[in-house]
Amino acid sequence: MTSLPARLHHRAGFWSGAADRLVLCYEDRFLRRRVLRSEGGLDILVDLPRTTDLAEGDALETLDGQLVEIVAAPETLLEIRGDLPRLAWHIGNRHTPAQIAADRVLIREDAVMRDMLVRLGAELSAVSEPFLPEGGAYGMGRTHGHDHGFGYGSGHGHGHGHGHDHGRDHRHGHDHGTAHAQPHDHGQSHGFSHGHPDVHGHAHGSPPVHRADD
Repeated sequence: MTSLPARLHHRAGFWSGAADRLVLCYEDRFLRRRVLRSEGGLDILVDLPRTTDLAEGDALETLDGQLVEIVAAPETLLEIRGDLPRLAWHIGNRHTPAQIAADRVLIREDAVMRDMLVRLGAELSAVSEPFLPEGGAYGMGRTHGHDHGFGYGSGHGHGHGHGHDHGRDHRHGHDHGTAHAQPHDHGQSHGFSHGHPDVHGHAHGSPPVHRADD
């Protein structure tokens, strides 16, 4: 069966008159190109210009002008109650998507998170509801989570590549005057790729002593 392409995305509140619906779970609402089956049995080839977080109430427009509404599907979630400010802090510290209300927090079912929350004294129950978590700051939609592993400590490594080219040599010259109590090695990689020569001129230790007859 030929799929009907849909390349236009309309945010909730800026369209009307749905011809069909796509009922999607949280993971399936984050996409760029995929074939999806609508509630009415239509195969729709979603082909967006960039990866997009489709929200409840958004719509996709097919090439023939039909508007297909995005509906959040019910899924298994973990309902969290208790000391919510403290619990929400720990959930956010693990970069876990969360739906936040005044009296509860919802996250996707996760054995590691469940164990952590039990240790923190949370009241937990399984529910089946659409998952509508908070998006990123400044209206940027969902964010990509970090995997902190199974430990609850604060030590975690993020491999972020920073590359920026200033277009000119970047020279650092500074005289420390006296010797450092702790030596440091400038040959060590700092994890930043600046894209420009980085020449360090250090005069470590005391300045040279000149004889009176020089």
